[in-house]
Amino acid sequence: MPTVYGVNASPFVRKVRVVLAEKGIPYDVEPVIPVNVSPEYKKISPLGKIPAFRDGDRTLADSSIICAYLERAHPEPSLYPKDPYEYARALWFEEYGDSGLVSVIGAKIFFQKVVGPLFFGHTTDEAVVDKAVNEELPPMLDYLEGELRDGLMFAGARFSIGDIGIGTQFVNLRHAGFGVDAKRWPKLAAHLAAIHARPSFAALIEEEAPQFAQH
Repeated sequence: MPTVYGVNASPFVRKVRVVLAEKGIPYDVEPVIPVNVSPEYKKISPLGKIPAFRDGDRTLADSSIICAYLERAHPEPSLYPKDPYEYARALWFEEYGDSGLVSVIGAKIFFQKVVGPLFFGHTTDEAVVDKAVNEELPPMLDYLEGELRDGLMFAGARFSIGDIGIGTQFVNLRHAGFGVDAKRWPKLAAHLAAIHARPSFAALIEEEAPQFAQH
């Protein structure tokens, strides 16, 4: 059975698990915390990051690479648009989540409110959180609101890797105790509510919530 290496706190591990669920692929999860990883793990993930993935004797690292592999290995249901432009948009929004949103939601909100206090004994720097929530994140939400052209999906008419890449970051925002103001960003709030209600996301949110509720 395929194995995902990583932990629930990671939006990137969650991204891979959502893709696996959407495609109906059974898998195991082997917990790996990406701090001082073993030499054995670095053979699978040379940068020491999560997730990594094993499928038989094949191993891969990086969530985007793993998801692309799963799409080729299990093409139905497709999570990458067939139209060239919509395909590129899906990849862009996946990247926007991976590199853009995570730099604010992950580093400045989720780490400060959840990971630091729970796992490292750090005190939350509320000034960092307040600036991220009130100054840094809103322009990103404005951008996403404007890119939901039909009010449904980010790339094409169907659920795609772009929606997964964005949606997984907002699960971390939710675990940190924040959400998207539906009055200010109505299309984005409705989009996220629909995405997070899908069985692939909903099951993981339910699995993770007790771990992060104590923050």
